Amino acid sequence: MLPTTTDVLVIGAGPTGLTLAISLTLKGLDVTVVDNQAEGDNTSRAAVVHARTLEQLEPLGVTGPMVGRGIHAKRFTIRDGDRVLVPVPFGNLPTDYPYTLMISQAETERILLDRLVALGGRVARPYTLTGLTQDGEGATAVFADGSSVRARYVAGADGMHSTVREQAGIGFSGASYPESFSLADVRLSGGVPSEEVVLYFSPAGLVVVAPLPDGTFRIVATVDEAPHEPDVAYVQRLLDERGPRRQKVVVSEVVWGSRFRVHHRVADAYRSGRVVLAGDAAHVHSPAGGQGMNTGVQDAVALGEALAETLKTGDEAPLDAYAAARRPVAREVVAFAGRLTRLATMSRALRPVRNVVLRLLATLPPFRRALAWRLSGLVYR
Repeated sequence: MLPTTTDVLVIGAGPTGLTLAISLTLKGLDVTVVDNQAEGDNTSRAAVVHARTLEQLEPLGVTGPMVGRGIHAKRFTIRDGDRVLVPVPFGNLPTDYPYTLMISQAETERILLDRLVALGGRVARPYTLTGLTQDGEGATAVFADGSSVRARYVAGADGMHSTVREQAGIGFSGASYPESFSLADVRLSGGVPSEEVVLYFSPAGLVVVAPLPDGTFRIVATVDEAPHEPDVAYVQRLLDERGPRRQKVVVSEVVWGSRFRVHHRVADAYRSGRVVLAGDAAHVHSPAGGQGMNTGVQDAVALGEALAETLKTGDEAPLDAYAAARRPVAREVVAFAGRLTRLATMSRALRPVRNVVLRLLATLPPFRRALAWRLSGLVYR
């Protein structure tokens, strides 16, 4: 059963929504979280947690369990076949987390949900939002089963196809990439690093190969038209065309696979009256660089602070400040992921020039340092 009233109604129980709920609950606020999916129906797209995200999750009491269950990848590299074009070491970053944490989104959500439950919270499922109205005192959400909740504020953390954003009348400016993306968790052997995230450049498109704690590897690739469920032969062909050359990679099993299309969009506003947005409801972009979930979680931490202050004082300036601070970050992230994607998919004719330029840049410590700060998220401190 849903309550009839709450301080904050959070729509969406992915990493962004759960982080926001934990933050608000720790501050003593009454929070209601709903999600339109039945338990266990989530997909596991994100697998990268960067240093800045781990720093910001620390006060919420979830960083320790995450760090204990993930792989600490201390280097990110951009490669063309076997050639390392740009090595990006994280070991010298001024943080307690000088690495990229590789952990499946499903595991991240389990850790976040366990923490929320330990604090006395829960997620109500499945509830599909069908209507949202607001006035000067709050907002009323109506769900498909006829139930309704009156909240002082509603937070839309319900993904790219956000019903909250649509109901609030907020535009979502941008466009779609022409390619689709194939995603698969696979078991493999051969010439890929076991503690490093690699972005392979290829005329056929990019492919990311990243290790996961259960011994599988996450494969993400741009393709013209990805299959709904990639099989062993399909992933093998992707790696043969785009991955290492010297030592053949052999794919033995596809544990899980899917496809998705990627947009590069940012919400025209992060707030409309009593409605605020965070995560993919506010911004989406290419997976290159692994910034999506990280940006959403960082949105949630900032929004938790802003909502708590507003609810405490009645002053809405913190919510305006949240929007003013986070929207430019989203635009930066979208632009950065877009540049990586364009570099990765550059035409065969321009590829040699690209490689020479990148190798030259990679010899410059300031370039490597700047890229490490950008990828780790420390640049947004």
